[in-house]
Amino acid sequence: MKKTYMRAHVVRVPIVAFAGMLFTIIAMSIFLWSSWRGPRDTHLTISNPGELQTLMPSIVGLTQSSLDAGNDVRLLQNGDGFFPLLLAEIANAKESIHVESYIWEEGEICNQVANALAAKARQGVEVRVLVDASGGRHLHGELEKLLKDAGAKVAFFHPIRLSNIGRINNRDHRKMVIIDGRIAFTGGYGFSKTWTGHAQDKQHFRDSGLRMAGPIVNRMQGAFCENWTEETGEIVAGDKYFPRLAASGSTAAHVAYTSPHGSVSSVQILYYMAIKSARHEIIIQNPYLLPDDDARDALVDAVKRGVDVKIMVPAASSTDSPVVQHASHHHFGTLLKGGVKIWEYEKTLLHQKIIVVDGVWSCVGSTNFDDRSFQLNDEITVGVLDPKIAAGLRNAFADDLRFAQQRHFEEWKNRSLWHKLKDGVAYLGNDQL
Repeated sequence: MKKTYMRAHVVRVPIVAFAGMLFTIIAMSIFLWSSWRGPRDTHLTISNPGELQTLMPSIVGLTQSSLDAGNDVRLLQNGDGFFPLLLAEIANAKESIHVESYIWEEGEICNQVANALAAKARQGVEVRVLVDASGGRHLHGELEKLLKDAGAKVAFFHPIRLSNIGRINNRDHRKMVIIDGRIAFTGGYGFSKTWTGHAQDKQHFRDSGLRMAGPIVNRMQGAFCENWTEETGEIVAGDKYFPRLAASGSTAAHVAYTSPHGSVSSVQILYYMAIKSARHEIIIQNPYLLPDDDARDALVDAVKRGVDVKIMVPAASSTDSPVVQHASHHHFGTLLKGGVKIWEYEKTLLHQKIIVVDGVWSCVGSTNFDDRSFQLNDEITVGVLDPKIAAGLRNAFADDLRFAQQRHFEEWKNRSLWHKLKDGVAYLGNDQL
């Protein structure tokens, strides 16, 4: 009897344990899937779509911003238009300089900016530098020591450590500089030699950005402080950082910035509503174009209502990430068949992230047109209601066409089987690209 009892007991315990483990694994898998899934199955619609002027208060409100008038906004093109002006503004700083960037690499321009920041810190200017721990890893070492020894504060966003394992895929992709709480820069620029020059070859990227003065700078400062406080615990507050800003120009602007929070991001809403509001023309330039079903449908619907939709992306031969371009190719056919015009820029990496709608409203910032930017990264985009800025971006697009190859549906659907295979395989990871 004792032997029989022991056998039954030995068999029963593993079955119970296995069932418990199986239940736990299934429950955890459902939990993680649900958390990862986030808003991906949320399909965007607009109850009462209208033209841009009608939707503008909604676009601003739904992206948790405000339309601030009285700004001086200047369009910057390529590194030659960005770095000299940035360095001049840093040299003129009196109270504070705040830098946030995804990329900080090695090279002359990186050393030049770091030395300029260190010089101001020695003069008593408060310097805070926040870089992504992945993209900005080259700041570690001599340059970090240089800055800290000069009195600057340096922080890294989500460094690789045990406590950050659950957030390791959330990167800080924002790019901005705020000086004295009165001047702000944003765009696609990183601190790297590849962003210098004038897009003259494949070693020098094509990019666009903005230099801003006026009330909009308070919004930019708030975006910087969000991540700075998260990483350091320091709350940057007071008139020194958020001064009362008088009108500096005649341009109205608004800011959309986002961090992953499990719902549809404000920048995704911004892009979607901008497309839905267009009545005449949409111009998009973006290095990583992986629009979801809703965005693809919105672009094709825009063509149906008479909008001239023009998109430019880098060619797979001129990008820093060919796999992303092949993933984006997966849906080129749908867009081309729907009447969307697509060009591939062949000269170098086309890195600007811009949208221009009806020649009056534009957005410029750090946000790519893909799920990673919408759901995983921290991003920032500035919307500008100014026909002059829109005209500048439109003219730049026309100039870029000289180095771009237009794609057509008949040619595209007949591309090689090998090309189609690469596109399909690359697209399997589209939500992480």
